[in-house]
Amino acid sequence: MLRIAGLAGNRGRNLMHIADLAPGGAEVAVVLTDHESAPVLSAAADRGIPTEVVERGDDESRADHEARMRDHLDDYEFDLVCMDGYMRVLSGEMLGALPTVLNVHPSLLPSFRGDDAHEQALAAGVRTTGCTVHVATEELDAGPIVTQEAVPVYEDDDAADLKRRVLHEAEFKAYPRAVKWFAEDRVTVTDDGVVVDGDESGQFPARRVVSDDRSRTLRYGENPHQDAALYADAGDDGASVVHADQLNEGAKALSYNNYNDADAALDLIREFDEPAAAVIKHTNPAGCATADTLAQAYDDALATDAMSAFGGIVALNRTCDAATAESIVESFKEVVVAPGYTDGALDVLTEKEDLRILDVGELGDRGDTLTEKPLTGGRLVQERDDWVPTRDDLEIVTEREPTAEEIETMLFAWRTLKHVKSNAILFASGTETVGIGMGQVSRVDAVRLASMKAEEHAEGKSAEGAVMASDAFFPFPDGVEEAAKSGISAVIQPGGSVNDEDVIAAADEHDMAMAFTGHRSFRHD
Repeated sequence: MLRIAGLAGNRGRNLMHIADLAPGGAEVAVVLTDHESAPVLSAAADRGIPTEVVERGDDESRADHEARMRDHLDDYEFDLVCMDGYMRVLSGEMLGALPTVLNVHPSLLPSFRGDDAHEQALAAGVRTTGCTVHVATEELDAGPIVTQEAVPVYEDDDAADLKRRVLHEAEFKAYPRAVKWFAEDRVTVTDDGVVVDGDESGQFPARRVVSDDRSRTLRYGENPHQDAALYADAGDDGASVVHADQLNEGAKALSYNNYNDADAALDLIREFDEPAAAVIKHTNPAGCATADTLAQAYDDALATDAMSAFGGIVALNRTCDAATAESIVESFKEVVVAPGYTDGALDVLTEKEDLRILDVGELGDRGDTLTEKPLTGGRLVQERDDWVPTRDDLEIVTEREPTAEEIETMLFAWRTLKHVKSNAILFASGTETVGIGMGQVSRVDAVRLASMKAEEHAEGKSAEGAVMASDAFFPFPDGVEEAAKSGISAVIQPGGSVNDEDVIAAADEHDMAMAFTGHRSFRHD
């Protein structure tokens, strides 16, 4: 366990933050201050941390004062020294007698040394400042840099604003990070600087700095009582709803939910090379289809669940033409997302006053390979689920082989299923959805929901002879038994359950064909 001796001159907020976090299991063994009234004394006492006060006498030399400091510290065991607002430069003799000494300075060194770093930053007109954790030397605010953290500077900032932001958004991140590295024995301090093992870039780098610009303030968030804003990554020039042109400027601006749903819709239709259309509601597909023409694809997608599609988001992977536009405006939709529009299509769509029309530009290859989910205190980052099966990836496990048509439907269904919230079941026929069961806590309930949607909501479609896709394995045969009641003829699923044999037997009993993909496609956002 790494033990820390802290040198503080005032509140010692960084030291107390480190004590509370215990990064890498580190422990603050003692706090020494040169002011008997320093607030850090009571803060440390509240945490059960021993304290020492070594004030410097008016006529006392630095050498004598440092010698008394060492005498007080000799009663404690520690492996690292962390300075926090200790406004004295330590001598070479003192530094040589101590283990590595770290300090944190409220600027991105070598810029803005001294005790007025915030005022210097504002006077210089910089737009980014931050903090630096460095190895202390005899030179003021110098020494090898261990880590840094940046924060923005805004037009209306004063020194107090900047001080508060640098402390909470920079120092409270960077100092514990540096301590954690030392606790994990990853830091080597040499005459040439600091080397941190494992501090690398790559797909999942050791640290991430995210800088987005506020694009607009939204009317509200998911609900009217929540404030919200849209932030844009200025470096991303690919097709996106964030950077899309809204072609009917007179229409009201997009809401938080509109952006969220439109992004999900765009994500889905990018799966297909053929003309494709999808209708999204609450980030779930209400229907999806591919066809020879865009208009037919839209009609097939809508017919899956026209009732649920009311007020939804339409996404197209081709330039929207007049025929498709005519179909879209026959019922209420919130937003249309497409890589372009013909003049005829715009004439039709702009007649709908509240229909927002987004031109996302040429779809092209997706540049972003990662997806993110914020958590309280951090975020999850993962590779985007770009895997889709081919015919060669399918393992046929039943007595009956699927037909060529069923295999085509399986592959279409899987591409669409990836965009349905888990637990997810999707019924498809040809290259169009028939019924979708999404977001259920039981897989058999998802099957029942898909069956109900196919029977009660689909127009001119039937589950009879359709293919069922499941985003994860069937833990029991009941899902297949339930699907058989609706006339499902073939199943695509990951496989891998301890009850696979029973599930396959149920499929054989009902003369179903079943293929395993070996991959699941959970979607929990």
